[in-house]
This record gives sequence, structure tokens and C-alpha cells, in this order.
Amino acid sequence: MPGKPYLYLAVAILAEVFATSCLTASHGFEKRLPAVISLLGYGVAFYFLSLPIKTIPVGVVYAIWSGVGIVLVSLIGATVFRQSLDLPALAGIALIMAGVLVINLLSKSV
Repeated sequence: MPGKPYLYLAVAILAEVFATSCLTASHGFEKRLPAVISLLGYGVAFYFLSLPIKTIPVGVVYAIWSGVGIVLVSLIGATVFRQSLDLPALAGIALIMAGVLVINLLSKSV
């Protein structure tokens, strides 16, 4: 199935975003349940990240994983944790999104 590596990558991204959100909620590992969930989430994320690099170049996989993760974590930080983003941060996030789109739409490596 040609789309399977991207399904694995999507699971890796979602697990990493969930783990990072739990890491924030753990308040520096002071709250145990979010801390444990965070560690488990990172384990799931790295396992599923290891699968698409069998067929897609690691640089492309990592760029998509980190780029989409940054955007999603920033959105969660702003909406759930009420963290503010200034104009340079928003501009940087927009550039990251543009980079992920360029890789996916124009790169022959994908």
C-alpha cells in the first residue's frame, strides 16, 4: 500500500503532539500521570517515525514530522494552554508550513 508510510508518519506526528502536550501539562514532571503519558507517547511517536524512513528519505520524513508537529503544538499551546504567539512567531510558523508544503508538493524525493 503506497500511502502506508504516510499513515505511519501521521500517527507519529499525532503521538508526538499528544506527548508534548502532556509534557506541558506535567509541569516539569511534577504531575506523574501526564509525565508517564508523555513518555509513552514519545515511545509510540518514535516507533511510528521509524517505519516511514524505510521507504522515504529520512530528511523528508523528519522535516514533515517536525514541521507539522511544531505547527500543531503551537496551536495547542495557544488554544489549550493560553500561550500567546507574537507576530515573528506566527511568521516563523507560516514559513515552516510553507516548507512542509514545498516538500510535499514539489519535491521528487517524496
